[in-house]
Amino acid sequence: MGKSSKYEAKVPDENGVIHYTDAEHAVWADLYKRQMEIIPGRVCTEFLQGLEALNLPADRIPQPNDVSNVLRERTGWEVAPVPALINFDRFFKLLSEKKFPAASFIRTREEMDYLQEPDIFHEIFGHTAMLTHKAFADFTEAYGKAGLQASKKERVFLARLYWFTVEFGLLGAPDGVHIYGGGIASSPGETIYATESPEPIRRPFDPIDALRTPYRIDIYQTVYYVLNSMNDLFELAEQDLIGLIRKARALGQFEPTYPPKEKEAA
Repeated sequence: MGKSSKYEAKVPDENGVIHYTDAEHAVWADLYKRQMEIIPGRVCTEFLQGLEALNLPADRIPQPNDVSNVLRERTGWEVAPVPALINFDRFFKLLSEKKFPAASFIRTREEMDYLQEPDIFHEIFGHTAMLTHKAFADFTEAYGKAGLQASKKERVFLARLYWFTVEFGLLGAPDGVHIYGGGIASSPGETIYATESPEPIRRPFDPIDALRTPYRIDIYQTVYYVLNSMNDLFELAEQDLIGLIRKARALGQFEPTYPPKEKEAA
């Protein structure tokens, strides 16, 4: 969140409407169509129910106000349009106020498959469906409040908890694992990889273990944590997250399960 981005934020007008070009709407339409063909049978029931409730348009970028209207009714949340990257203080404050920060730009066609910073497709398609679910919404709010209290070093550990739940969380199911994390659900490649590949490690979710697990943002994940049920997040929202971080710090981080990042040529 402290890095720069080549993308510029779209600023809502006086009525809260963000104006996109036809080309940008077309990017959304293609991303939406592609992902809707892949996620059935791979995302969890709660995710699909959230998408149904949101009724996102297939042919244009949804307006934050429209998404917020559904979220407010379901869980009291809303969407807050933000620039491509925001600092941690603002990020945690928004979450603590039940406002989900959504970058207002959409990726270019050159970065349809992967971009490092989250865009409006990742934020709206990937995340807001689960914010219609109370357990997920309550945990996200508790996470924001913990982040406001955390020190700079504690926030490094806290970022891991977000990564392995909100972004890359899996849910156990009789037929294997299903996706609830937005980082997976908005990525066609990782949707299939996370649920079907024999390569990654899938560990039962334990918050201390997740807090001790390093990760890379530029590769498919080598480790996923699997909830027994969404009620696990209800229970986690009631715990002392800062206390859990201190326990994890005392134990030390796990050895990385991924290769070191290659150094760029000078």
